[in-house]
Amino acid sequence: MDEPRQARYGAYVDGALAGFAQYVLRDGRIVFTHTIVEDRFEGRGVGSRLAAGALDDVRARDLRVEARCPFIAGYIERHPEYRDLLGPP
Repeated sequence: MDEPRQARYGAYVDGALAGFAQYVLRDGRIVFTHTIVEDRFEGRGVGSRLAAGALDDVRARDLRVEARCPFIAGYIERHPEYRDLLGPP
């Protein structure tokens, strides 16, 4: 879920923040800078659901992606259906 006040997409499990993808908005682009999944939620698919949800929202908002975060960049590399989001607006 987008949390614009914190400039991040958050993933929650049973009401607890399980992970987040930090971003900066710039000129029609969203720059993903850092992704964290809390240790106790590792291996449960939280990161993948977080990345997919964030990228689906970015697509719906008609933004372009700059993936400075290695996790988001790797996710896009493994899921070519999101590669069209990369690049300038």
